[in-house]
Amino acid sequence: MSFTLPKKEKLKSKKLIEQLFAEGIGITNYPLKLVYLKTTFNDGCKCKVGVTASKRNFKSAVKRNRIKRLLRESYRLNKHLIFNNIEGDFAFMFLYLGKEMPKQRKITQSMILLLEKFVDEIAKGTKNK
Repeated sequence: MSFTLPKKEKLKSKKLIEQLFAEGIGITNYPLKLVYLKTTFNDGCKCKVGVTASKRNFKSAVKRNRIKRLLRESYRLNKHLIFNNIEGDFAFMFLYLGKEMPKQRKITQSMILLLEKFVDEIAKGTKNK
């Protein structure tokens, strides 16, 4: 398993991002929220990921960029939790909901729990169908 986040795994399509927020399913594990949507990609990529931090809570772009960097880093190191346990393609958006600057440890703990919740939810969803 490579611990990289290549360009093809980044969520950039404005159309898909709008669809994600309109139709996506949310899971929260404070201070993170994951919004996901099952979809299909033509480039053979299993998951595309976006991260965001609220401008309302963090006026400084430097602080928002730091939070986004922490989110990407945490996802990159823990994405093996989902890649080995899901079927199909997904679009993800990670939102930082907290009002204070986070520490890497807190983000990583929250990210792991969030990804495990996601895998459990997908496993339940496939059993019900």
